[in-house]
Amino acid sequence: MSALLEQMYKEILLDHQRNPRNHGKLEPATRTEFGHNPSCGDQLEINLLLEQDCITAIRFTGRGCTISQASASLMTNAIQGKSKSEALGIAQAFTQMLRTGESNSSLGDLNALIGVAKLHARVKCALLAWQTLELALG
Repeated sequence: MSALLEQMYKEILLDHQRNPRNHGKLEPATRTEFGHNPSCGDQLEINLLLEQDCITAIRFTGRGCTISQASASLMTNAIQGKSKSEALGIAQAFTQMLRTGESNSSLGDLNALIGVAKLHARVKCALLAWQTLELALG
């Protein structure tokens, strides 16, 4: 990965951590799920409004490291307005990217988290929001 691309990804992550998108409680929500990473203490709550198989609104609250919070923010942007199956497909592609370390152009800004693939202990931080989403949609 080029130094320029690495810097751009770092800026995206910091921006989402400092200015999280879709942060806060969603009321009313049709689905709510809690996630916790016991290895580092990250906590997350996802609220979503599912209407006719479409995620019309999603919000999150919680506390944790920059990676978990940025991942949750990026996730909410990526799946809002998507169908349940589309969101689960994005979650699967994102998980695969973190497990293989190979970028996926269809993931757009989510590729900013590709560097986490090299930090095995931090992969759980990046996946917390996604695993919580899968539970909420399950």
